[in-house]
Amino acid sequence: MPITVDIDVMLARRKMSVGELADRVGITPANLAVLKNGRAKAVRFTTLAALCEVLDCQPGDLLRWESEDSAGA
Repeated sequence: MPITVDIDVMLARRKMSVGELADRVGITPANLAVLKNGRAKAVRFTTLAALCEVLDCQPGDLLRWESEDSAGA
């Protein structure tokens, strides 16, 4: 998929665990793992907004687009 999720990067910068982020955002750790690992087909804007609020970042810090050509290279 050409959308890459960089939640791991922000978690490391904030020195926060997946469990703590899930608790503070209000989603299950399993659902956060699906999003974090790029297996999610969609993300609600309310969830994205909560992630940005808790991690003190912008949506572009969590999501980025890569062309299909560069993803396999």
